[in-house]
Amino acid sequence: MQLLKAKKALVTGGTAGIGKEIALAFARHGADVAIFGTSEERAAQVLAELEQSRLHTEQRFISFLVNVSEKASVDGSIQQLLAAWGGMDILVNNAGITRDGLLMRMTEEDWDQVIDVNLKSVYNTCQALVRPMIKAKGGKIINISSVVGLTGNAGQTNYAASKSGMIGFTKALAQELATRNVCVNCIAPGFIQTRMTDALNDGQKEGILKQIPMGRMGNPQDIANAAVFLASNLSDYITGQVLTVDGGMVM
Repeated sequence: MQLLKAKKALVTGGTAGIGKEIALAFARHGADVAIFGTSEERAAQVLAELEQSRLHTEQRFISFLVNVSEKASVDGSIQQLLAAWGGMDILVNNAGITRDGLLMRMTEEDWDQVIDVNLKSVYNTCQALVRPMIKAKGGKIINISSVVGLTGNAGQTNYAASKSGMIGFTKALAQELATRNVCVNCIAPGFIQTRMTDALNDGQKEGILKQIPMGRMGNPQDIANAAVFLASNLSDYITGQVLTVDGGMVM
């Protein structure tokens, strides 16, 4: 089933982990896919995998090296993309970083970097694409938040603030765009097997598993499946919502 046939999608942080899996899932459902990333090598690898997922000859895949926290960089890349593709149907804001540490020892740089990459980037991309989506009389914006944005987590005040801010941003923008047929939603992943969770030690992982009713971490495909649903016409009457994909951690 090609739920996204002929749709045009942009995925930030699309060169690894959850973003990469979302990009590949979109391609498998027939979408044209553009990715923003910061590594030329990883971007080339993902483009090769997208080509392997191609369903028809008309599909287009492209990558841009973009610092999503810098508005000029985002604006320039999106303008190039709009000029080439003529519009954008789906935006997935997935780019994110962590700089963990207790607040008493957190540097201003660690605070600013996380807020800029995780949250300001959402303003940058949405602000650049809102008008084209309104003009096209439709669109889907999906912001990848985190259960930490709902519950908080010691040692992650910067990360929790950025992900909680993303949820508030999503709800406000959903209200602004609801009459324009543009749906804006969040996915809040729980603990997903990515490079971030690979860095945890065995004791930390054991403690995490005790918090998950399903008794296991998720995988990037679990988030990609939710993103496909929210990007497709199956979710046309859903906006301003937070879909937790977390094995039951937050109920």
